[in-house]
Amino acid sequence: METHVRVLGILRIVFGALGILAGLVLLVLFGGIAGLVEATASSQDARVAIPILNIVAWALFGFLFVISIPGVIAGMGLLQFQNWARILTIVLSALDLLNVPFGTALGVYGLWVLLSSGTEQLFARR
Repeated sequence: METHVRVLGILRIVFGALGILAGLVLLVLFGGIAGLVEATASSQDARVAIPILNIVAWALFGFLFVISIPGVIAGMGLLQFQNWARILTIVLSALDLLNVPFGTALGVYGLWVLLSSGTEQLFARR
């Protein structure tokens, strides 16, 4: 089970990093759109859209960052076999079941790994 816990930790870090990367891509995409609107704006109404695009971009980035960071932290804790990371990952895995299809697969795998009796003993030893 030790190998499964390490794999789950790596998957958690990768999944969280992809969420942060998606937030950065959206930030750049919306920034580019705002730049295009500013460059081609011929009316005052078009200039009103620029701050709105920036607010939406930062809100999306902030949301994705906030929901991705716990996964990265939990993954790092799992690699060190910390008991708090086991509990956090169980909660995140239960929430990931709603994130079809990749989150569901990660959630099922995480719950299977962390709720096994051998895993509980592994974390109790550390």
